[in-house]
Amino acid sequence: MAATEVVSARLTDLRRRLAEGLVIPAHPLALTPERKLDEQRQRALTRYYTAAGAGGLAVGVHTTQFAIRAVGLLQPVLELAAETARERDRPPLLIAGVCGHTKQAVAEAELAAGLGYNAGLLSLSGLDELGNDDLLLHCRAIADVIPLFGFYLQPAVGGRVLDVDFWRRFVSLETVVGIKVAPFSRYRTFDVVRAVLEEGREEHVILYTGNDDSIVIDLISRYRLEGREAHIVGGLLGQWAVGTARAVGLLAKTKAWRSAESIPAEVLTLSQEVTDLNAAVFDAANDFAGCIAGIHEVLRRQGLLAGTWCLDPRERLSTGQLEEIDRVEQAYPHLCDDDYVRSHLDDWLR
Repeated sequence: MAATEVVSARLTDLRRRLAEGLVIPAHPLALTPERKLDEQRQRALTRYYTAAGAGGLAVGVHTTQFAIRAVGLLQPVLELAAETARERDRPPLLIAGVCGHTKQAVAEAELAAGLGYNAGLLSLSGLDELGNDDLLLHCRAIADVIPLFGFYLQPAVGGRVLDVDFWRRFVSLETVVGIKVAPFSRYRTFDVVRAVLEEGREEHVILYTGNDDSIVIDLISRYRLEGREAHIVGGLLGQWAVGTARAVGLLAKTKAWRSAESIPAEVLTLSQEVTDLNAAVFDAANDFAGCIAGIHEVLRRQGLLAGTWCLDPRERLSTGQLEEIDRVEQAYPHLCDDDYVRSHLDDWLR
């Protein structure tokens, strides 16, 4: 088989797996009190996600902390996740975070591809000075190295506004396989869907929600435009770094609801419960300042992490966030994995 045919077959298989609709947690970083990589607990996290039924893992992304690059942890963390994920008979898809200006992003994409990652989740943060033409040149350079998963990150945590013209041109790139839609805005979410439909790329560019404030609504919605239809089929979410087994069940329900003739009223209640839980964990009250520490706190309580330490000592739980996490865990035990983690923790920490 010719090299181009091999690449085409891999892209087809990758799109097919993504189109199934997967739970893809954004993988956190396990640290010791000295803020060094805790390899035992890092492996335990990966084992938790794969055992819970996650179909993919996103590593080296915001939840993993972008600062891993500055302290030389990007490669060790990517290697550890890939090695541990392959303990499974059917390993999950591996998606590596890719960021920075073109030289850095290409090097990160080459590293990920060399480690067997299936796609790169491309962050455009820090590139505010580039217009659409230069942004697309940047994207093409990385797309030549690894299949691309686009990322519309909300401006509140470092993203930038990207217009419909950008998304039309982006989805037309041959090796773009998906987009994490996470602007935390219904208007901007539809800009991405509109671009995919107007370019006729709904079979090639698979949509995943990153809108942690509207997970359920995204997953049950049908988008129609000029006779075409698209769906957001799964989630690539920091929120799904906790409660992953419950998320797998939730995603299965949303698939059934979306294909039904009518959607039960309970869906709206569940949607608000998920959003309320996320607001506490992600620290929405403080513009998400404690979002990573909030994820760490839930995992600490379960024993998966030893503490809530972040690489940046200034990243910590906000005032009142601990009490909010207490509140939502008591209110929504059906969204939490406490019992599931407790029954398997010793195996994952082996």
